[in-house]
Amino acid sequence: MEEALAKIRPHTTSNLAHQKAPANLLQALESTFQEKHTDRTPTAYFAALITTLDGCIQKDEASLGDGDVLPAELYLLALVAPFVPPPVIQTNLNTLLSLTAPLFPALMTHAPPLRSQLTLYNAVFRALDKSQLDVSAVRQSFASILQLCLDPRPKVRKKAADIVKDVLSFPPSPLIRHPYAQRVAEWAHIALQQASSGALPKSKSSGKGSDTSAAETAIHLLAFLRPVLPNLPLDAIPPITTTLLTLPRLGNPYLSQAAYSILSDLFTASTTTGTASAIEQIPAVLNAVLESPPAKADNSISPSWIRVLGDAMFAYHVADASACAAEFNKVWKTVWSYFETKHPPTRKAVAESLALLTRCITSSIVKDSISDGEAGKSPLRSIISQITKALDSLAFASAMQELLSVISALISNLGVRVDPAKSTTATEALLMPLVSKIADLRIHKGFEHKEAADAVLSTAMRVVGPAVLLAAIPLNLEPSDRQAGKEPHMFLLPMLNQPHPSLLGHFVSYFVPMSERMFNLQQKADSEGRQSEAKVWSVLVTQIWTGFAGYCHAPSDIKTALTPAFSQLLSQLLYSQPDLRPPVLRGLKALIESNKIIASQLDTDMEESSRSDNAITPEQASQNLTFLKTQVESWFAVFFNVFGSVDRDNRGMVGDVIGVWAGLAEKQDIAKAYRKVVDLFRQSLQQSDNGNTTAMMQDLLILLLPFLDAQDVAALFSTCLAQEVLCHKDNGVQKRSYKILAKLLENGKVEEDALQTFQRLDELSVGLAPAAKKDRFILLSLLILRVPSESLHIIPSLIPEAVLGTKEPSEKARSAAFELIVAMGQKMSQGGIVKRSMVDGMDEDGAEAQASINEYMTMVAGGLAGASPHMISATVTAVSRLVFEFRESIDTQMQTEIFTTLLVFLSSANREIIKSTLGYIKLAIHTLPIELLRPHLKELVPALLAWSHDHKNHFKAKVRHIFERMIRRFGWNDVYQAAGEDQAAKVLVNIKKRKERAKRKRAREDDDEEVEEATKGKVPTGDAFEDVLYGSESELDDSDEDEQISRPMTGPKRKGVEQGVRLRVDDDEPMDLLQGVASRLTNAQANRRRKPGQDAGRFKTDTDTGKIVINEDEESDIEVSSRKAAKDVAGSAYRESMTSVDGFTRGPNGRIKFNKDTKKRRRENEDEDGDVEMADGAATATKKNKRPTEPKLGHEFKAKKAGGDVKKGGVDPYAYMSLSQAAKKKGRNRTGIAGKHR
Repeated sequence: MEEALAKIRPHTTSNLAHQKAPANLLQALESTFQEKHTDRTPTAYFAALITTLDGCIQKDEASLGDGDVLPAELYLLALVAPFVPPPVIQTNLNTLLSLTAPLFPALMTHAPPLRSQLTLYNAVFRALDKSQLDVSAVRQSFASILQLCLDPRPKVRKKAADIVKDVLSFPPSPLIRHPYAQRVAEWAHIALQQASSGALPKSKSSGKGSDTSAAETAIHLLAFLRPVLPNLPLDAIPPITTTLLTLPRLGNPYLSQAAYSILSDLFTASTTTGTASAIEQIPAVLNAVLESPPAKADNSISPSWIRVLGDAMFAYHVADASACAAEFNKVWKTVWSYFETKHPPTRKAVAESLALLTRCITSSIVKDSISDGEAGKSPLRSIISQITKALDSLAFASAMQELLSVISALISNLGVRVDPAKSTTATEALLMPLVSKIADLRIHKGFEHKEAADAVLSTAMRVVGPAVLLAAIPLNLEPSDRQAGKEPHMFLLPMLNQPHPSLLGHFVSYFVPMSERMFNLQQKADSEGRQSEAKVWSVLVTQIWTGFAGYCHAPSDIKTALTPAFSQLLSQLLYSQPDLRPPVLRGLKALIESNKIIASQLDTDMEESSRSDNAITPEQASQNLTFLKTQVESWFAVFFNVFGSVDRDNRGMVGDVIGVWAGLAEKQDIAKAYRKVVDLFRQSLQQSDNGNTTAMMQDLLILLLPFLDAQDVAALFSTCLAQEVLCHKDNGVQKRSYKILAKLLENGKVEEDALQTFQRLDELSVGLAPAAKKDRFILLSLLILRVPSESLHIIPSLIPEAVLGTKEPSEKARSAAFELIVAMGQKMSQGGIVKRSMVDGMDEDGAEAQASINEYMTMVAGGLAGASPHMISATVTAVSRLVFEFRESIDTQMQTEIFTTLLVFLSSANREIIKSTLGYIKLAIHTLPIELLRPHLKELVPALLAWSHDHKNHFKAKVRHIFERMIRRFGWNDVYQAAGEDQAAKVLVNIKKRKERAKRKRAREDDDEEVEEATKGKVPTGDAFEDVLYGSESELDDSDEDEQISRPMTGPKRKGVEQGVRLRVDDDEPMDLLQGVASRLTNAQANRRRKPGQDAGRFKTDTDTGKIVINEDEESDIEVSSRKAAKDVAGSAYRESMTSVDGFTRGPNGRIKFNKDTKKRRRENEDEDGDVEMADGAATATKKNKRPTEPKLGHEFKAKKAGGDVKKGGVDPYAYMSLSQAAKKKGRNRTGIAGKHR
């Protein structure tokens, strides 16, 4: 609420009456609060406004003009009401209703105060309980708001509709549905009936839109009904649905489209939420929709009508699958008939509806089609035949993209097992010929929908698996296949890398031998010097092994396929083939994760168990995991060796696999692997020049940390806390050591004394490397949480290190230092005792202090007395973060002391201190209360103005941003009066003018969305402190000159309509229009296609042989033009840099000053550009300038051979002309007889 009121207060000096009146009223109320010492709470504002409204009405001051009091009161009430506690509104309900309800008739003709009243009633309705909703005045007010949902004024109508939606969405506790829901449903039903009969009453409001037609009002009613429908009673939906079906008969396309769209939403909601509100009516709705099909040429209604059919059928299938199956064939034929349209949205709607219809195919339909045979005439067989013929039909040429998406949906939804005892799916039994046909189209050179075809084949790969798909569509990649003339299908290889039901044994028996043969071919080609061929075989081998992960998604034959021989092969690939290492690791990782996911469903009900997606049961997955546990030890050895052989950048993937397999391993396997790694770690520490090995062992320890037991964790903690580890000369070793200690503390398995650990870390801080500071700060933050409340004397010794950490070059280290400072503040705010006698540098007889956030702020502020500017600047930054983090906890006196203390540093001569202090001032103005800051404006504003002309470190821009925030919070007058001197006040006047100029500029460019995006400030970083401290909310540019926002230059629009799909003409062979048409379709325009040999005519040819003749002595056109351009550039580069719009000059102090973009300079540039154009460029320029230029006055008397007299404005002043000619020249720039301008 305070933020909303802060935006109103500055408008007391506004020139607009409707802005000034609420601001003056708010100022009067707040001055009253100040006189009576009343807190500015929402309840206080609400009570004061109710009293003011009562007095205004009693004085008959009920005028509703822009500057009147009543609209201002309603505006402030609407703003405050959402923040008022519901009991307060319930207590004052009668008073509120008696004052505001009688205003509805008068407000009908004044939209702004009416919207304020509606916003007020939104908060009132949501605050009432069930008993108060039955009050007659409340019901009458809701009825008035309900009528406003059909108001012709868009803003009023939307506000009323939002109120009804919000009220119904939040019923009073403990009701599930609002008591007014039935009333809204009855009103909507009656209004729909009146709309269908054309008898809707006109709105009572007078305005431009009061004479709207019944159809337009019905459209407004449907727009209101769409978001409200989910909150209406279930028994009220059927009559509304019945009435919706009658609206398309009115003949209004927009009304029909809206009605069909709402029906689609109803059916979609019934399937997603499980409600049966519209399911009983589905047969009647389906028949009614089928009986009123729109014309195929009607592009406005057809998409919505088609979507209704798809949504209704799917909802019907969810409710009664067998009854839906009886209507399946009829609805499919109806929707399919719209596939031949040339309207893209209609085709898209057809594809979406057919995709939903494929989900309505039941197992009985599938079994009938399979038992019917290939030549049968079952509905599903007929559909498949229809789709197959459509691929070669010209009528479906433009719908090829959508047709392929329907095929993909059909393949996906027929992935059910025909016989649960067998793995054969309906897709395999029915659709493989269709899939093969699409693969044949895919390899045709002229086929332009390869991406859509790849999507179909990828779906088939996922449903039936490579074993079935490759049997129907062989790869044909080996030399023997190419010699036999078979076309390769290498595009199938990238599709292997997805979960599919094929067994892992198929990869071992089919792809492993193939990859070995291709690897031998690669070696042979490489040895014979055929590098290109060797690269092709290498890519094919990589693609084959990329598909290994797809076979590892919960295969059922792990025990038989993962043999020792295959495991040895995988190990060799990990050791010797860096290119194949990532796919093999992904497969081994998927082998564990996929079985774990399925095994976790052991206690849950498996849905759709007949689907081929779940190739194995949870019991089989558990058995697979049991078998893999026996392989963990051997695989650990392989993974650790590979981890040590690769460089640091490639260890991430190997580490992920180690972590996944470690989660499967038994405790004894983990303990055994841990002991080996720790022994190697200790051995590497004893070797002086072995930092890389030590760091690698630490990485392995980090991977094993989550799985260690308490005994091993304690031993590792002691090992990493040793001096030879934390003071190691290698930065990486130190960094990982602190990281291990932090992770051990996070796990909660370490029971170490925090004070002893702090003491040990303090002793070892001498040899700390800069790279390890981030992890050290993280460790200290975790240790602070373990410090006992009676031992908080450790915190003062950590403050200097944490404060200086906020100045680290590394951003991550700075963030960790800030987190440490905040963690210490949170620990101190929880209470405790600070023994000052145990703090270093304090007197031994010092008294104990109670821990609090104020005490902590005092400790941190001690750094302001530091000897170096660096320490003072870091302390100011740390204090800023603490003020922001604990702004609610620090008392007002402490905030005032901090502000006044840091205000002194604005007079410092050190720029580092000034930079941090400006950041604090910016944060304080944004965060601290206005009452705390207002008394210090007279000191703050002059101190800031002293830096308003300093350009270094962007001080001028920062000060300007601070003043903008101050003006928004305190108002222009308060800030201006605090400026003092006239010269200093000029800066504020300039800021105000620039702000107003920027506001006017944005108003002029309000319609340009791209300009609006360009003027936005910085994107929020996600850290609130960073956004406040460094984020710019300036409404002005940072430069001294107003930058011109250049509008994006859009190219000329294409004239004419879309070309659509065409047939590609090939002159070399005749065209068969009955077969293979899909491969001859193109979307490209004919004049843009490059014909073979079209560039050959530019070269000389030998008359005898016809070969192209290239004379090496002659220079090409490119060389000639480039040499000419080089001469031009060499001769004009200096002049261009001095005189052009993009040029610049240097001043006496070396500063760059860019040339101004003036009309004269642009005109000179255009003249220069015209001189260097080609010869044909002049011809095109004259063609574009169709309008002839008007001859200048007296041109016929100008001397033909001489250069002419001295010009003035393009006129020869002493040329002779007749008086009649001079009299004909009219306009503002008339030239008199004496040749002078008037």
